[in-house]
Amino acid sequence: MYATIQKWGNSQGLRLPKPLLDSLGIRENDRVELRQDGDAIVIRKLRHAAHRTLEERLTSFYGKPLEEIGPPEGEEEEVSWGRPEGGEAW
Repeated sequence: MYATIQKWGNSQGLRLPKPLLDSLGIRENDRVELRQDGDAIVIRKLRHAAHRTLEERLTSFYGKPLEEIGPPEGEEEEVSWGRPEGGEAW
Protein backbone atom coordinates (compact mmCIF):
# COMPACT_ATOMS: atom_id res chain seq x y z
CA MET A 1 0.00 0.00 0.00
CA TYR A 2 1.39 3.43 -0.90
CA ALA A 3 0.47 7.02 -0.02
CA THR A 4 1.84 10.48 -0.81
CA ILE A 5 2.80 13.25 1.63
CA GLN A 6 0.80 16.37 0.64
CA LYS A 7 0.58 20.00 1.76
CA TRP A 8 -2.06 20.53 4.44
CA GLY A 9 -2.20 24.19 5.50
CA ASN A 10 1.30 25.10 6.74
CA SER A 11 2.08 21.43 7.45
CA GLN A 12 2.38 18.20 5.54
CA GLY A 13 -0.28 15.51 5.69
CA LEU A 14 -0.68 11.86 4.92
CA ARG A 15 -4.03 10.26 4.11
CA LEU A 16 -4.33 6.77 5.51
CA PRO A 17 -6.49 4.36 3.49
CA LYS A 18 -9.74 3.29 5.15
CA PRO A 19 -9.06 -0.47 4.79
CA LEU A 20 -5.79 -0.03 6.71
CA LEU A 21 -7.48 1.96 9.48
CA ASP A 22 -10.35 -0.53 9.67
CA SER A 23 -7.96 -3.46 10.01
CA LEU A 24 -6.25 -1.71 12.93
CA GLY A 25 -9.49 -0.56 14.57
CA ILE A 26 -8.55 3.12 14.22
CA ARG A 27 -11.43 5.56 13.68
CA GLU A 28 -11.78 9.30 13.17
CA ASN A 29 -10.68 11.33 16.24
CA ASP A 30 -8.82 8.38 17.82
CA ARG A 31 -5.53 9.43 19.39
CA VAL A 32 -2.39 7.82 18.06
CA GLU A 33 1.27 7.82 19.06
CA LEU A 34 3.85 8.75 16.40
CA ARG A 35 7.35 7.38 16.88
CA GLN A 36 10.46 7.39 14.75
CA ASP A 37 12.15 4.01 14.41
CA GLY A 38 15.29 4.46 12.29
CA ASP A 39 14.05 5.66 8.91
CA ALA A 40 10.45 4.56 9.60
CA ILE A 41 7.46 6.25 11.22
CA VAL A 42 5.48 4.00 13.55
CA ILE A 43 1.84 4.95 14.19
CA ARG A 44 0.27 3.19 17.18
CA LYS A 45 -3.29 3.57 18.48
CA LEU A 46 -3.30 4.81 22.07
CA ARG A 47 -5.08 2.59 24.51
CA HIS A 48 -7.59 4.46 26.63
CA ALA A 49 -6.22 5.19 30.06
CA ALA A 50 -8.57 4.60 32.95
CA HIS A 51 -10.57 7.67 33.91
CA ARG A 52 -8.91 9.58 36.72
CA THR A 53 -10.86 11.69 39.17
CA LEU A 54 -10.00 15.32 39.83
CA GLU A 55 -8.55 14.28 43.20
CA GLU A 56 -6.27 11.73 41.50
CA ARG A 57 -5.14 14.29 38.93
CA LEU A 58 -4.38 16.95 41.58
CA THR A 59 -2.51 14.44 43.74
CA SER A 60 -0.46 13.37 40.72
CA PHE A 61 0.23 16.98 39.68
CA TYR A 62 1.28 18.28 43.11
CA GLY A 63 2.90 15.03 44.28
CA LYS A 64 1.18 15.07 47.66
CA PRO A 65 -2.20 14.12 49.18
CA LEU A 66 -5.18 16.38 48.54
CA GLU A 67 -5.34 17.36 52.24
CA GLU A 68 -1.86 18.93 51.94
CA ILE A 69 -2.71 20.99 48.86
CA GLY A 70 -3.71 24.54 49.74
CA PRO A 71 -4.45 27.67 47.74
CA PRO A 72 -1.60 29.11 45.64
CA GLU A 73 0.93 31.40 47.38
CA GLY A 74 -0.54 34.79 48.21
CA GLU A 75 -4.14 33.72 47.58
CA GLU A 76 -5.15 32.66 51.08
CA GLU A 77 -7.81 35.36 51.44
CA GLU A 78 -10.87 36.13 49.35
CA VAL A 79 -10.49 39.23 47.21
CA SER A 80 -13.22 41.87 47.19
CA TRP A 81 -13.87 43.15 43.69
CA GLY A 82 -16.31 45.83 44.87
CA ARG A 83 -19.98 46.26 44.15
CA PRO A 84 -21.51 44.90 40.91
CA GLU A 85 -21.45 47.42 38.06
CA GLY A 86 -23.74 47.24 35.04
CA GLY A 87 -26.15 44.37 34.41
CA GLU A 88 -24.49 41.52 36.29
CA ALA A 89 -26.92 39.00 37.76
CA TRP A 90 -26.06 38.03 41.32
